[in-house]
Amino acid sequence: MRLSETLEKFGTHRFTVVRRLTELFCFTYKEALACLFPAYILLLLALFKAVALPIARYDALFIACILFQIVLIVTKIETFDEFKVICVFHVLGLGLELFKTSMGSWSYPEAAFFKIGNVPLYSGFMYASVASYLIQAWRHFDVEMIRMPKRLIVIPLGAMIYLNFFTHHYFVDLRWVLCIAILIVFAKTSVAFTPYLKVRHMPLNLAFVLIAFFVWIAENIATYLGAWNYPYQEDIWHMVDLPKIGSWSLLIIVSFLIVAELKRLKSSLDS
Repeated sequence: MRLSETLEKFGTHRFTVVRRLTELFCFTYKEALACLFPAYILLLLALFKAVALPIARYDALFIACILFQIVLIVTKIETFDEFKVICVFHVLGLGLELFKTSMGSWSYPEAAFFKIGNVPLYSGFMYASVASYLIQAWRHFDVEMIRMPKRLIVIPLGAMIYLNFFTHHYFVDLRWVLCIAILIVFAKTSVAFTPYLKVRHMPLNLAFVLIAFFVWIAENIATYLGAWNYPYQEDIWHMVDLPKIGSWSLLIIVSFLIVAELKRLKSSLDS
């Protein structure tokens, strides 16, 4: 091989490495922007656990989350339309929390003034932070859905997943049936996203599992910091059970479908 060909090949390889590193940096940077609200909540949990507070920690978290949400809207990091979507998650999350805590699925070990029943109101922001992540990631990565199933399939499936979180306490648990249904319904669906210059694609089912895995990691950190406790964590902290990734996958799917359908509705109204 001639020297000129060797140098050309080396230059091409070096350019490819630089391009891929740049793409990785951009992907990490955009993910960090999308994780702004979840990271803020975890930071508050750690900070308020380490310092003495004049009020209950859960109440301080609630107030701090409200202030942060206002900042996001004022700075236009989140639009008012996106805020309305996030409010939907507050309502859905509160309903789930009230039911699950009454069934003993988990509990909140600390006192709070701002609460309904045994549920401190800051808990709604944990669900809202998941919605915030999905909304921000959608924008930063220019997400597009490829071969998204029709609403007549997606909406009933999402409703059944959400309802099963309640009904499985009384009837047959359909989570595995629903998981199979998800794999079938979204088998051909993919997510198109742009970390840097090139559009990348990922199967939607894989995206559900990956997001759920990282939420599971965040859940371990949050329970360690006393955000809430599962029954087996009351005396001494243990890692959250791995099967929770499946539960989080289902919840992520519900969240994703809500955001996707509301965006699809807004797009049809604007056109």
